[in-house]
Amino acid sequence: QVQLVESGGGTVQSGGSLRLSCAASGSPSSIIDFDKMAWYRQVQGHPREMVAEIVTGGAANYGDFVKGRFAISRDDARKSVYLQMSDLKPEDTAMYYCYAKREWSGYVPPRILERWGRGTLVTVSS
Repeated sequence: QVQLVESGGGTVQSGGSLRLSCAASGSPSSIIDFDKMAWYRQVQGHPREMVAEIVTGGAANYGDFVKGRFAISRDDARKSVYLQMSDLKPEDTAMYYCYAKREWSGYVPPRILERWGRGTLVTVSS
């Protein structure tokens, strides 16, 4: 079964940068191409929110709070997605989760595979 494994979290001072990575792992037969890969974040006691998402072909969307500070990218050959975060603020402190989705067309009901990583903690100190 394919799993998502995040890395790159840590503690950084306000204004600093971090690069998060997420790679799909599992048996060779379980590794598939995902249509959408994304990063979400969650602060304890608050709902999970979308940080950035990217689809096959490279089109990307960002949460309003990103304001040009983050950049998402994907490497389909490595089954990976990355989040480059710059100008980090204390309010960016959260657990960051990797998400991936694949949908097969022509099925009713839709055939969808979704996976979440376990998260990587980002702490921004003031």
